[in-house]
Amino acid sequence: MKKWGMILVLLLVLTGCRSTPFSGHSVIDWVDFIKWDGIKYNGIYSGVLADESFLGEKLGKVKFKVADNVTNSSYKIRNGDAAFHEKGTEIYKIKGYPELIAVKSDREINGYAVYFAIDESEFKWHFKDMPKEYVHKIQIYKFNPNGNKLVSEWTEKEDVVHFLQLLQRSEPNSTFQPNTEKGDPILYEMIFYTEEPVAYKYILQFDGESYFWHPWDTEIISDKIETFLE
Repeated sequence: MKKWGMILVLLLVLTGCRSTPFSGHSVIDWVDFIKWDGIKYNGIYSGVLADESFLGEKLGKVKFKVADNVTNSSYKIRNGDAAFHEKGTEIYKIKGYPELIAVKSDREINGYAVYFAIDESEFKWHFKDMPKEYVHKIQIYKFNPNGNKLVSEWTEKEDVVHFLQLLQRSEPNSTFQPNTEKGDPILYEMIFYTEEPVAYKYILQFDGESYFWHPWDTEIISDKIETFLE
């Protein structure tokens, strides 16, 4: 996959550690996880909770945030630990999906981050996995560090089908390099709603000349996508 998908670097946090020679400790780059009732859940970086109506009963609260608080690379995570959520963050079941949980998050569209049990299910939120025939609503948000802004929403079947066709007809280009002479590309988050509790989320970027995304490798999207960004 092209490394240029910089937003994915923010979302796909890789586990690892590096020693700091002066302190003797390690700086750990944690995977986005929550451990609850003996089960480890990893964050679904390409999905958000579709609606609060999917929330089930409250399981409890995060007991300990490991990021910024743990420097020992041999630390054994415990029940109630979360990589990035503060102590006291509420954890919820998702109705009808025992392998999923959700937590309140101001950083996520619709207000919740969703996690899946890594030992009980597989990651199935890539674009190729999305049941495109069931997509009934598409929202597009423009990325902003202070809060993403909804720029358009599409619910008519004709519009939804047309938008999906533009993505499916995008052209792979493994050598593409964005034009950054005038700064970083504009980032959009595309949210696709099906009948499932997890709405699919993918990143669209525009460098002033080309629209592109990373369903796997880098692909260039037709300029006709502009119609849907108004």
